[in-house]
Amino acid sequence: MAEHTSSSITIEAAPADVMGVISDFARYPDWTGEVKEAKVLQTDDAGRAEQVHLVMDAGAIKDDQVLAYTWTGEHEVSWTLVKSQMLRSLDGSYVLAPAGAATEVTYRLTVDVKIPMLGMIKRKAEKVIIDRALAGLKKRVESDR
Repeated sequence: MAEHTSSSITIEAAPADVMGVISDFARYPDWTGEVKEAKVLQTDDAGRAEQVHLVMDAGAIKDDQVLAYTWTGEHEVSWTLVKSQMLRSLDGSYVLAPAGAATEVTYRLTVDVKIPMLGMIKRKAEKVIIDRALAGLKKRVESDR
């Protein structure tokens, strides 16, 4: 099994408010930094995204990818790579846990790139992606309140 990287942050909002921002793919370019375009390709019976096309630009790395999403209850979403130009695989998840009036958000990510890369460098890149995403999510959710 591939190694993963994870990190958590506490957001001063209810889990439903946090998940509302996570599930609003059209607004990802507003707060994620690396996502320049996001388009929902397919939804489930509840109207939640099942497949999303993302155009990523992280400076030296640019990618065009499709991710498949799985929603587990009201507090967890995970995704896996369907297709990409730069990645061999990508698995991630957000897990939300109520913490009083706030929400603890844990982001877990495993990335395998098509180009050779040392494990240590890959973990550092995953950590940067996670930390930026969590900080952006926190800022977005708390500014919407």
